[in-house]
Amino acid sequence: MDSALLIHRLHFAFTITFHYLFPQLTMGLAPLIVVLKTLAIRRNDETYHQAARFWARIFGINFVIGVVTGIPMEFQFGTNWSHFSRFAGGVIGQTLAMEGMFAFFLESAFLGLFLYGEKRLSPRAHWWSAVAVFLGAWLSGFFIIVTDAWMQRPVGYERAPDGSLQLGSFWDLMMNPWAWWQYAHNMSGAGITGAFVMASVGAFYLLEQKHVEHGKLFVKVGVLAGCAFSVLQLFPTGDAQGRLLAQHQPVTLAAMEALFDSQEQAPLVILGQPDMAHRTIDNPIVIPKMLTFLTYRRWHAEVKGLSSFPQELWPDNIPLLYYSYHIMVGLGTIFIAIMVVSAFLLLRGRLFHARWMLWTLLLSLPFPYIANTAGWMTAELGRQPWLVYGLMRTSDGYSKTVSAGNGLFTLIGFMGLYLVLGILFLFLVHREIDCGPAIDAAAGH
Repeated sequence: MDSALLIHRLHFAFTITFHYLFPQLTMGLAPLIVVLKTLAIRRNDETYHQAARFWARIFGINFVIGVVTGIPMEFQFGTNWSHFSRFAGGVIGQTLAMEGMFAFFLESAFLGLFLYGEKRLSPRAHWWSAVAVFLGAWLSGFFIIVTDAWMQRPVGYERAPDGSLQLGSFWDLMMNPWAWWQYAHNMSGAGITGAFVMASVGAFYLLEQKHVEHGKLFVKVGVLAGCAFSVLQLFPTGDAQGRLLAQHQPVTLAAMEALFDSQEQAPLVILGQPDMAHRTIDNPIVIPKMLTFLTYRRWHAEVKGLSSFPQELWPDNIPLLYYSYHIMVGLGTIFIAIMVVSAFLLLRGRLFHARWMLWTLLLSLPFPYIANTAGWMTAELGRQPWLVYGLMRTSDGYSKTVSAGNGLFTLIGFMGLYLVLGILFLFLVHREIDCGPAIDAAAGH
């Protein structure tokens, strides 16, 4: 691989991976804040109002860092990926502009009202501001997903005389089936992050025996939401994504499973290490015939292996793709187990006193971030060697006049800057958690 191309790919991978640590939490917390605010109004209980304000402050900190880390990626389309922008900008420019003009401004404007307008608005109007923040956050995610889904399965485009792509059908772009299933899968993943973070903070309060009533509320809401989102992540959203892969990107599915040879009753690999030299899986633990059944809903159907496709169409890094996919699936399964057990204990009235389960919830906090990152790595590594699947290779999309040295210099600069931002974020969130949700409302509320 060309050294400049490698640096540009690493540069974008770093900035987008770091950036997505923040939107996944805002998108995950947004519906939970609406739930807390709704309960606060219905029950007229100050505990719920304090809980909604607390998580709105966490949301605000997260939102600001997400904005700061998201803006540079817009510029990278022009600085690092100018050939791609020239080729596909006539299509993806529509959704990226709509995300900025509609979703971002909706979310940011009403976030200000929710944070600082509680005393100036009626209870119902303040509730509507929370709903608007939720809609803005999820609408923002939708436009970004539509953009990425178009790169996975291009639809609704026309070729211009200069060879670039232009938008041919706005509704084909918006209604791309790949986009809707990817969006549902992504948002359930974000919901898992929000639920686990809320439950983890609640577990921390209960273990420390402070802000106990708020801790119980956080654990209860987090566990119930996490249980629902974890199941949705597996079925139907994850299942539908896998079937779309089999239909439109069969070589990607083969690489994710490290299936080197086509098989009529292909097994599902649970554990194992792909050996690229011998094209086998070492130490495999498999479920016989299950990959065939999950893909085609019948036990006797052929699943295409990598050997059925030219090697130049294989994803660039099959072992990394394989491990990313299995980390995502493995953690997703663990999330279901944790949340189902927690929900069972909650229904039995034992969760708040089961220290072993509270510790499990507390220590689980980083794993949704790992799972979401692994999921996006699976999607993007799986699309390789294409930037726009079947239309433009990654090797043709980067800026040829930006050298590897220039790219490396800015990458190191971003690493240093984002390290400072990460420390600042942790400091601010730690301060909010340490102060707790029971502090008096600020003068602006």
